[in-house]
Amino acid sequence: MTSCYAVHEAPVRRVAIFGGTHGNELSGIFLVKHWQENGAEIQRTGLEVRPFITNPRAVKKCTRYIDCDLNRVFDSDNLGMQVMEDIPYEVRRAQEINRVFGPKDSDDAYDLIFDLHNTTSNMGGTLILENSRNNFTIQMFHYIKNALAPDCCPVFLIEHPNLQYATTRSIAKHPVGKEFPPCTIEVYKIMEKVDYPRNKNDEITAVIHPSLQDQDWQPLNNGDPIFLTIDGETITYEGDSTVYPTFVNEAAYYEKKQAFVKTVKVKLTAKGIRSSLS
Repeated sequence: MTSCYAVHEAPVRRVAIFGGTHGNELSGIFLVKHWQENGAEIQRTGLEVRPFITNPRAVKKCTRYIDCDLNRVFDSDNLGMQVMEDIPYEVRRAQEINRVFGPKDSDDAYDLIFDLHNTTSNMGGTLILENSRNNFTIQMFHYIKNALAPDCCPVFLIEHPNLQYATTRSIAKHPVGKEFPPCTIEVYKIMEKVDYPRNKNDEITAVIHPSLQDQDWQPLNNGDPIFLTIDGETITYEGDSTVYPTFVNEAAYYEKKQAFVKTVKVKLTAKGIRSSLS
């Protein structure tokens, strides 16, 4: 007979909800400002929930960032950078956020951070997962997906040895506050970022093909169109297996040389989790 067991974790005590990590992504900004004025909506017994605007200067200007992408600077080098006058604003802001909600990888860090974003891609409501071995986040995403069913809620796994993000939400811990049995979820794991075709001057020479536009999470097979050149030539996908593109034609990623991301479907399993009641 096979027996299942639950991993004991400390209960969740402190949760933060971030909006405005990118100052032109308005949904999270509106929600956080609303909850700052109507905090009772998100408070629960025994739980501290703190709504927080992460990049106020960018929010005020309604721009993605001031000096650099705040959602890419929560790594040890930037968090440990000496404070000087010429340090980028978002790096200084990351250090401030880390002091308030971290320190990152410490026992004093907040248990969980929800970081709210928008995209110009047709991704729908998407959950972004950074760790395929974290029982808590897999359990949480499994719960959210079931709660939203039958609506679709894809899970995007951005864990990759060559693609590091150093995101705002990465400073939090991930324990849980009740018991959940073992579970399995399907996720879309990032494999590769695909750039637009470019000429010798590094200028974009093609656009997303109409057949691919707005087709986030849909299967892309060998020979399917992906780009359309200015001259009307169709460029097709060349690959040995089916992939699932996402962040298709995301406007903020032109500067990052990313037309879309190739993902593959994988399944993740989490052990059961049980917290103490104290």
